[in-house]
Amino acid sequence: MAWNEPGGGNQHDPWSSGGRRGGNDNDGNRGSNNGGNNGNKGGGNQGPPDLDEALKKFQDKLNSMLGGGKKGGSKKSDGGGGGGKSRNPFALPGLLIIVALAIWAAMGFYLVDQSERGVVLRFGEFQGIVEPGLQWNPPLIDDVRMVNVTRVRSLTQTQSMLTRDENIVEVEISAQYQVANPRDFVLNVRDPAISIENALDSALRHVVGGTDMIDILTSGREILGSSVSSRLQSYLDNYGAGIRLQTINIESTSAPAPVIDAFDDVIRAREDRQRTINEGMAYANAIIPAAQGQAQRIVEQGQGYRESVVAEAQGQANRFNSLLSEYGNAPDIMRERMYLDTMEEVFSNSPKVLLDVSENAPLMYLPLDQMRGGTGGNRNDSSSGNSENSSNEQLDADVLERLRSTQSSSSTNTNSSNSIRREGR
Repeated sequence: MAWNEPGGGNQHDPWSSGGRRGGNDNDGNRGSNNGGNNGNKGGGNQGPPDLDEALKKFQDKLNSMLGGGKKGGSKKSDGGGGGGKSRNPFALPGLLIIVALAIWAAMGFYLVDQSERGVVLRFGEFQGIVEPGLQWNPPLIDDVRMVNVTRVRSLTQTQSMLTRDENIVEVEISAQYQVANPRDFVLNVRDPAISIENALDSALRHVVGGTDMIDILTSGREILGSSVSSRLQSYLDNYGAGIRLQTINIESTSAPAPVIDAFDDVIRAREDRQRTINEGMAYANAIIPAAQGQAQRIVEQGQGYRESVVAEAQGQANRFNSLLSEYGNAPDIMRERMYLDTMEEVFSNSPKVLLDVSENAPLMYLPLDQMRGGTGGNRNDSSSGNSENSSNEQLDADVLERLRSTQSSSSTNTNSSNSIRREGR
């Protein structure tokens, strides 16, 4: 018969050590007495723990920790309801406070990443900046706000605005920036992202409003970017935003869509104009230096000629003064010397031949001009050699004929002793 079969005599719990459950006992013999004895420990066999008993033991230990005495095991005990120690009224709140303090202290530990900095606020007041690593701050008192100082943030805007020449242009601009000062980034500006958007829009409109449209669309984009960058950084510094700009890029600049074709034609015409101007400048740069060089050469030649003439005149004047002083000392000698020098100079540069024909002396004629021309062949070039020879032969014949006529006349006229004839080419 099963142990729990109704009406059966086997009332033993198979997990117990042989104790019998009382059917009508209100005191519950299975319960523990004041000494903590358990009815299930009465035998040699031990089964799984009873949950009720385990909870009761935990409660007893907790009561003992809180200062309460052990309760009476049963109403039928020999003492008639034994009295334990009185419970401490501050024990439970103290334990709760200790547990709460432990949880509160554990909540204060946090980890700061290498790319971050923590801004510590104590009751809203700035206390300091924490570095990377494991940190602790009292929770619910200090507020730590993490700021990434290495990440490059980006911002892009596309705006339509007026230029200085009252044209509309569309500009797409992008900005990259980093956090330079975590304290200023957290405390000085309520929303840094919106602030930098507004500052970028203001700087861009200010620079575009002072620039012509053709410069924005063509060659002025780099100047536009640098101007916007410097002005935007000055705005952020004035705000104390703790932001440092990295780059400002002008992504695109264009005219409004309805008139973009007309502006393209204008740009092409301006490019053709500039190309023509460049060609003219190149031609001028090639011609003007050559003309300036030629003019300089002529000026230098004139200066050289002037200097040579002045120097020659001064030399002749000095020579004349020297001759004048010598002439005063010996007039006859100087007169003879000057005559000889003059005749030498004249005859050395003249192609004339002088013949001295006496009355009875035979005539001898040497072609001195040909001899001189043959020895100094550098004076006649090869192209005029034939014509020079023919003219010399003709002159020789003329000279001989004149000499014969002179001799015949000299024989008739005995009073004439000498005659001088000059012949020349």
